[in-house]
Amino acid sequence: MEADQPRFLFLLFLFTWRLSPEVAAEVQESSDGSAASQKPVSLTDVPATMEFIAAAEVAIIGFFQDLEIPAVSLFHSMVQNFQDVSFGISTDSEVLAHYNITGNTISLFRMVDNKKLDLESKDIESIDATKLSRFIEINSLHLVTEYNPVTAIGLFNSMIQIHLLLMMNKASPEYEESLHRYQKAAKLFQGKILFILVDSGVKANGKVISFFKLKESQLPALAIYRTLDEAWDTLAITELSVERVQNFCDGFLKGKRLRENQASEEKTSKVEL
Repeated sequence: MEADQPRFLFLLFLFTWRLSPEVAAEVQESSDGSAASQKPVSLTDVPATMEFIAAAEVAIIGFFQDLEIPAVSLFHSMVQNFQDVSFGISTDSEVLAHYNITGNTISLFRMVDNKKLDLESKDIESIDATKLSRFIEINSLHLVTEYNPVTAIGLFNSMIQIHLLLMMNKASPEYEESLHRYQKAAKLFQGKILFILVDSGVKANGKVISFFKLKESQLPALAIYRTLDEAWDTLAITELSVERVQNFCDGFLKGKRLRENQASEEKTSKVEL
């Protein structure tokens, strides 16, 4: 895998520019806010914990042996900031043993690629609100993940090598229905393809759109990309349907292309980054 990494670093560069001061300030502001009424779910046994994880696209559990450490109150404060993430907490010895927890640990479980990520004792001893927020935001990949400079890092840390991008303006009247259909299609390719939403109404996202040789007049559109060999394809759409997304993905997985991606064309796109 290491030999393959340089082959998609140019696209990774597109996705991981430095956080703008506005975005960084927003993360800090939300982290400093007062705790809301929401609380993590208390997980008192192994079956309840397994059910909790299975029911969530992204679940974060604080496995704590000591509830007096600063990280516990910090963990509680995160609940209000991430409304689309399920938070749980457990001190039960059997639960901790089941998940091989040997010290205070914060674990993130995500459905999209069946991955578990841990912040262990050494990590959380000195953690602050900004660092914990960033860990959650970077790694909270959903069946459909909205692209931004933070989630992009988590997308490229996933072992799933094929990414499907829906490039569409979120202000469009068709957006809500299109997103609903896109989410339904994502369930068909869980563990095989990462489904990403790129808001074409965000100026900074123009780099992603132009990489795939698309213009604003051709949107909305789908673009599919394989990190291993940089193979990609696009499909302009007037109306998004589950069947159309499925056929486009199936065709790519079978090696079919709707357009020819000439090597010279791809090299030209790299020079512009």
